[in-house]
Amino acid sequence: MPSEPSRATLLTEASNWKLIRRLFGLAWRYRLHCLRVLGIQLVLLTMGIFGLGFTGVGIDYIRHKVEGVPLSPNLLHLTLPEDWPPLHVLGMLAGLILALAVARAVFNYVYAVSVNRLVQQKLVVHLRAEVYEKLQRLSFRFFDANSTGSIITRVTGDVQAVRMFVDQVLMQSVIMVISLTVYVIYMANLHLGLTLACLGTTPLLWVMSMRFSRKIQPAYAHNRTLVEKMVQILAESIQGIAVTKGFGREAENRAVFDAANNAVFAQQRDIFWKLSLFTPAIGFLTRVNMMVLLGYGGWLVIHGQLPFGAGLIVFAGLLEQFSGQINNVANIINSVQQSLIGARRVFEILDAPVEVKSAPDALRRPRLNGAVRFEDVSFAYSGAETVVRNINLEVKPGQCVAILGTTGAGKSVLMSLIPRFFDPTGGRLLVDGIDVRHLHLDDLRRNIGLVFQESFLFSNTVAANIAFGHPEATRAQVEKAARIAAAHDFILKLPKGYDTILGESGNTLSGGQRQRLAIARAVLLEPAILLLDDPTAAIDSETEHEIFEALDRAIAGRTTFIVAHRLSTLRRADFIIVLENGRIVQQGTHEQLMKEKGPYLHVANLQLVDSRDLQMLKTTKGPA
Repeated sequence: MPSEPSRATLLTEASNWKLIRRLFGLAWRYRLHCLRVLGIQLVLLTMGIFGLGFTGVGIDYIRHKVEGVPLSPNLLHLTLPEDWPPLHVLGMLAGLILALAVARAVFNYVYAVSVNRLVQQKLVVHLRAEVYEKLQRLSFRFFDANSTGSIITRVTGDVQAVRMFVDQVLMQSVIMVISLTVYVIYMANLHLGLTLACLGTTPLLWVMSMRFSRKIQPAYAHNRTLVEKMVQILAESIQGIAVTKGFGREAENRAVFDAANNAVFAQQRDIFWKLSLFTPAIGFLTRVNMMVLLGYGGWLVIHGQLPFGAGLIVFAGLLEQFSGQINNVANIINSVQQSLIGARRVFEILDAPVEVKSAPDALRRPRLNGAVRFEDVSFAYSGAETVVRNINLEVKPGQCVAILGTTGAGKSVLMSLIPRFFDPTGGRLLVDGIDVRHLHLDDLRRNIGLVFQESFLFSNTVAANIAFGHPEATRAQVEKAARIAAAHDFILKLPKGYDTILGESGNTLSGGQRQRLAIARAVLLEPAILLLDDPTAAIDSETEHEIFEALDRAIAGRTTFIVAHRLSTLRRADFIIVLENGRIVQQGTHEQLMKEKGPYLHVANLQLVDSRDLQMLKTTKGPA
């Protein structure tokens, strides 16, 4: 019965071969470019062999003229003119060698350009775009399960690892196999026995390489995890720099990052030392081949069984190049392990299921009226407790619904079901009488405007941020939306007005200004449905008044769902629902809910008490 480690090894090897086949399929997309690169390499290989051949012929010709040694036949079948002066013959051979050297330099340049065009300008760009496009279609589940650092690392470093497979593994392996085959054939034609003797250690090289490959792979997998953790710490440090400085935690953060950085360094050092031991071992075995050549090959030359120039010297050059290709095995194994780890992580994104997408026969509805109905709707995350339970709710076009509930009650999840950020795990949700799963996703979302509690703005102009959901909008439309959101006046006071470039996440603006731009962005779509996730929670009362004036204009005529906790917001709704543990426990207008005992009355009384205390404080406070 096989042990557990051996089973794991077999599974890993099977997974690796499957991954390698897929990488070959990826390279097949660029087969014409690959063939062009291989063709150039074959030309370079041929030139190298001809250069060695001319050198060997030249050495034998010199011995022939100086020592009277008869010329032996050469594999190039090159016949030197006997009636030429020796210097003319040597000049011709030197000229041929020089011409080959110039041609090799030109072809090496063409090879480098071709490889760069293949792997950088085509494969990397296309694959990175493919991964990014897939990320745009994945549901929130994927982003909840994977950190920002992990995703960034996959789109950048791991895509480069796939490039490494095509460039430094696939291409180099094919070139190595072709080169070794040509060298062996050429050496065997020179002397079969010497070839077998010199290459006797080659099987041992392959055994060592396979064992090293199995041993080094876990180290590369662990290294990738450590790099991902370091990138995540860096990303969080940048995003939370205000908190860090506010609590004076700079030194502690440096210590955390240094620990992660040093862990990456230590792991890379471990890999380096393993490679440093493996590479000299390979080099030693290839030097053994050269020792055999000097001993056995020298004996053959002395006994006249092998020419010195066209035989031993050319054989030595071929064996040197053969050894160079064998020494490249360590680099190829190193690249294989890095590329397999990276490719697996890239393909995890490309293979991730798109949980929310338009059905093949999805209905197209460019304009919706905004009638929304929940029919026994429930939702639970994978393997987790149900978040929303048996929601039944009907909202007519143009109505405003406020949602009240404690943290974790399911408010944001309930709102997220409307634009299909998630699909219900039970029941169904209808818009204009149509199950949202039967509507085309683009049409559904373009009829929904969103304003979150913390509105995200892009590092772009003010106008581009407002027109984000409707990039074809004219400047007049953008300004109209800004006026509705009460943002036009403060925008004109910015350095370049609507053309002002905002800082990252709009951090150069106040909270109220960011919210008004977010409202303008939502209004510009002229949506049938407006979703407001507690848009006034993080702003002061004076700014809240300005935001409400903007919201009143934005809500007019639109079906609106607004998550709120303040009475000033709740009163504006046509009716209110109260959530507890994912269920609707109360619903009605503000006046109706104030007349019945329950969570709503409790929240209202707390706010009314706080409001009276504040008013009393203001009236009793004496002059400064």
